[in-house]
Amino acid sequence: MSYRIIKIIPFVYGHRLMNYPGKCRRLHGHSGRLEIVLEADALDGQGMVADFSKIKEKISGWLAANFDHRLILNKKDPWLGRLKKIDSSVAAVAFDPTAENLARMIFEKAKAMGLAVVEARLWETEASCAVYKETST
Repeated sequence: MSYRIIKIIPFVYGHRLMNYPGKCRRLHGHSGRLEIVLEADALDGQGMVADFSKIKEKISGWLAANFDHRLILNKKDPWLGRLKKIDSSVAAVAFDPTAENLARMIFEKAKAMGLAVVEARLWETEASCAVYKETST
């Protein structure tokens, strides 16, 4: 038996996908919703898997500093240099900023922060969600 909690964190971001034939090749934005799922076999001394306010502090702080209200582009995107001249807050990542890749990156960051994360869900729209979780071998 185990316990699970989910912390929902909304954030806003823009992106575009290189070499993509559909409309996501254009600059556009999303009102995203991140769901971080944490799990533990036992509760801590307070009777919690983790303190929701601590999760929010860690993840929201990192999202605010790196992605919230920013344009996220692949570092190989030919538009990156020109857009950074206009707005230095443009974020560059080492991959196409798909919902799947962003969910993986956020999962890995949460894990590096010491959170007992088992899954990250990134809702790009009300109807589209990407999920990243590690699989056991």
